[in-house]
Amino acid sequence: MQFQHTLRKSYSFEGKGLHTGRVAKMTVNPAPVDTGIVFRRTDIGENALVEALAENVSNTARSTTISKGEASVATIEHILSALTGMGVDNAVIDIDNVEVPILDGSAKPYIDAIWSDGFEQQDAPRKYIEISEPVTVTNEKGSSIRIEPAEEFSYSIGIDFNSKVLGIQEAKWDSSVVYPEEIGTCRTFVFFHEIEFLFNNGLVKGGDVENAIVIVEHPVTDEQVDRMSKLFNVPALKVREDGYLSNLRLRFPNECSRHKLLDLIGDLRLCGGFLKAKVTAEKAGHGINTTAAKAVRQMLSLA
Repeated sequence: MQFQHTLRKSYSFEGKGLHTGRVAKMTVNPAPVDTGIVFRRTDIGENALVEALAENVSNTARSTTISKGEASVATIEHILSALTGMGVDNAVIDIDNVEVPILDGSAKPYIDAIWSDGFEQQDAPRKYIEISEPVTVTNEKGSSIRIEPAEEFSYSIGIDFNSKVLGIQEAKWDSSVVYPEEIGTCRTFVFFHEIEFLFNNGLVKGGDVENAIVIVEHPVTDEQVDRMSKLFNVPALKVREDGYLSNLRLRFPNECSRHKLLDLIGDLRLCGGFLKAKVTAEKAGHGINTTAAKAVRQMLSLA
């Protein structure tokens, strides 16, 4: 029997949000049995709680936001993924602003702080999310997620951005994969040609060259690269021969698909717990991920 687990102590993180650029302090706290994952907006009040559940999803533009009443919390997927990958059932997450800090663009800062301390086993069995029949979600962009009943969990994802640099990539998570080492360390990514558009539309205000892999798919001029350096307020950047901006080195050849898997794990935690199912995703993103989580929640409510 698997028991529920929580943290041994509280852990605090501080940094700017990827999209808002606002600085937030976030503290991940132990929580009692059957709490699940709950966010608390401490700048609003003690009772400004938002449960990490699919029915609370309010926005999926480039990240996942949940809301309840006047409280909203954005870009929750990395911390949810980290807690899921490390086997944490119950936690209350205090945050004093609207967006979770992006930190290094992966779940690694959470893993580095928490993993080595171990976890507190609780006196209650883990409540797995199990479905009785397959759930399939598709959209007009060619994305799909299929969740099937299974005895053990497994996640697989394929990405295809029609990119010469990325190519077609795949990644998987099951009991043979060590999440903290092989998935949680993988950083978010963005295409060079998207960055100015995103800035102009009020997104990635907190982005910088330390928290995102930048893919240069199309030829760019020195002037464009210089403008990017000024945008991020860093010394001159260069385009490497492999098609990536010179800000970061890849941690894995398929780091981008592994990061999409990281996001998928975090978004599907919105089902309300640990999925005991086979998850197969193609070209997935926050919109379809959370739609799949809602479909699972709906199925469970009718059971």
